[in-house]
Amino acid sequence: MKNQWITAKAFFLYLTPKKVSNFFLLKLSFYLSRLIGKPIMWAKPTTLSIEPTTSCNLRCPECPSGLRSFTRPKGMLQEKLFEQVIAQVKSHLTWLHLYFQGEPFLNPRFLEMVRIADSNKIFTSTSTNAHYLNEKNVEEVLSSGLRQLIVSMDGISQEVYEKYRIGGSLEKVQKGLQLLLSERKKAKRSFPRVILQFLVTGQNEHQIPNLKEWAKEIGVDELQLKSTQIYGFENGSELIPSDLGYSRYIPDGNGKWKLKKALENKCWRMWQGAVSTWDGKIVPCCFDKDAQHVMGELTLQPLEKIWNSSTYQAFRSQLLKDRTEIEICRNCTE
Repeated sequence: MKNQWITAKAFFLYLTPKKVSNFFLLKLSFYLSRLIGKPIMWAKPTTLSIEPTTSCNLRCPECPSGLRSFTRPKGMLQEKLFEQVIAQVKSHLTWLHLYFQGEPFLNPRFLEMVRIADSNKIFTSTSTNAHYLNEKNVEEVLSSGLRQLIVSMDGISQEVYEKYRIGGSLEKVQKGLQLLLSERKKAKRSFPRVILQFLVTGQNEHQIPNLKEWAKEIGVDELQLKSTQIYGFENGSELIPSDLGYSRYIPDGNGKWKLKKALENKCWRMWQGAVSTWDGKIVPCCFDKDAQHVMGELTLQPLEKIWNSSTYQAFRSQLLKDRTEIEICRNCTE
């Protein structure tokens, strides 16, 4: 609870009356849209995810970056485009997640982008596999203004860890994470808040007790046990844990699997914020990993125009009408 309060306190320091009123207008737009069954948009996005790169050093089996299976262009976010976007959104954006696909630390200008966002009073977070946390950059990470760092670690032994994080080194992850926490403590800093994220699978669920002990021992701020998204889940998978409390999927009674949570014709994400690929394509959410639904391009028009475009409104309209018709929604936990 204390750690959550520290994060919340920092987040509130980034708020302004304009950002707060924008958020409530978004909520009002969302609830009225659900009520009448037609999309209303009276405000600007309050969150934004921007992809630093599509590149990754690992080959995780359920990730298009790891599988090298993208059909969309691959590359690195350029600082100039990033600065242009921040200039457009700084008055109303409350949260920036510098992550979509790929490993953010592979972009050589990543931490400079964090500094730019923080200097514009935007709460910034990212997600990493932690292979690039080391003595060379730990001070830069601590001083960058990054407020939240999510570290993915899906095993407490190398044998189990590498079953999903193929090509990864658990030792490197643990050393980097411990170094960051140690240096943060020495510097008497509170940020970034560190969330250790563990994708629960049938291969690693037995390690959860040991994971909890280790996380407490090194002093992470929060441990998240997260369900795993699985492609082709209908036929089952060894990745589905035996404890279905950690699974997004359950048996359908006919030898197949289905989503645990029934799809409803609503999704707050479509009103809350957007996702940008490294080259400025705006997609509706993080489930659109291959950018199948491009709402517009930031290299051609400002985000506000894309946000209120007929293309975006048509997508929201389809969602309110029948979400099952949208492919990326069929494997969604929202």
